[in-house]
Amino acid sequence: MMLLKKSVSIVVACTIFLSGCATGSAGLSQPKVGPQLSSAYEKTVVQEETPSIQKPKLDIIVPVFDPGLPDDPEDYKDAGIWPELRRAEASRFAYQMKLALEETGAFGAVRVMPDSSATGDLYVVGKINESSGENVDIDINVFDISGKEWFDKSFDHEVAADFHNNIRNKGKDPYAPVFKQAAEKLVEELNDHKDEQLTQLQALTDLRFGANFSDEAFSQYMKVQGSKVSLVGYPDANDSMLRRVKAIRVRDQLFIDRMQPHYEQFNQKMEASYALWQKQSFEEVKAAQEAKSESIRKAAAGIGLIALAVLSGVSGGRSNSTGGAVAGATGAAVAGQIGMGLLGSSAKMNEESKFHRDALIELGQSIEGEIAPQVVEHDKTTTELTGTAKEQFSQWRVFLKRMFEQEATPDVQL
Repeated sequence: MMLLKKSVSIVVACTIFLSGCATGSAGLSQPKVGPQLSSAYEKTVVQEETPSIQKPKLDIIVPVFDPGLPDDPEDYKDAGIWPELRRAEASRFAYQMKLALEETGAFGAVRVMPDSSATGDLYVVGKINESSGENVDIDINVFDISGKEWFDKSFDHEVAADFHNNIRNKGKDPYAPVFKQAAEKLVEELNDHKDEQLTQLQALTDLRFGANFSDEAFSQYMKVQGSKVSLVGYPDANDSMLRRVKAIRVRDQLFIDRMQPHYEQFNQKMEASYALWQKQSFEEVKAAQEAKSESIRKAAAGIGLIALAVLSGVSGGRSNSTGGAVAGATGAAVAGQIGMGLLGSSAKMNEESKFHRDALIELGQSIEGEIAPQVVEHDKTTTELTGTAKEQFSQWRVFLKRMFEQEATPDVQL
């Protein structure tokens, strides 16, 4: 009996031991530290990462902003606008919009152009409503290549009172938040579009670019209704005309890319002066507001005291006692003098307010003198392009048209 018990104990012990070994070899129980058993790797399944599918990235054209100048030049001063500064801001704002859109990482190439005639999938058209150093307000109207409007919305931002005194803001543009708002809005709109819609827009972009050179070859794939263009078909990938147009479009994109340093350099050139203008303009606007507020307060107090002087005089004149009449006359004189003094101070404050407005105009004129039109240089081209960026792009399109026509002749290569 004793031998039987010992045998059972040995069997149980061996069973537990073997069970522990099996558990360890199966990788279900491993030491907490040190090298693991080889079995730990046998059942390890290597998970291959599935590449994330991104939405088609649309190319964006950002035309130079509309400076928002009044139709009548006589209204410039009343509106606090000096035209050359606004025109410079129109280029700067377009470039800042480009940077904000690029920062999202949601789009393809983002290019600043003189106008909206360049080829792109989306067009971000901006207008400056206000730019005072303290407040900035822009209107952003976004269209796609089909002519469909994605949104038309105003974005504004008020610069914080301590922005320029905060060392953490050194090198930052106080207007940056307004462009970030607009870029984020466009990303929201982009996410509301299906991938298929975006792919169709890219195809339509190819066809509209091609139709710029040959209506006959590409108009059959598009339907035009008023200002809207829709895709009704697409040529075969091996279509010779499509391949030629795509090759030309690559050259067009490269040309537009070579124009981008023009806007970057323009932005850099005005950076220091413009940052100084923003800071000083902010301070001048605040000072002008304070001066105007103080002027109104003193004027109101002065008028009140003059009214009190009149009442004192009337009251004293109606008094039956000699003392009352004298007191009334004295009160009227004192109140009148104080009131006139305050009105004089108010006039002085108005002059100070005007001085601040004049200072703003002077600041604008100083920047106007520092900013001059830029000429885009073109290397490795067979045609000399001269004039402004807009003029040169127009000449480039004529060059492309000639290139297309010459390549249509088998024996002639450009």
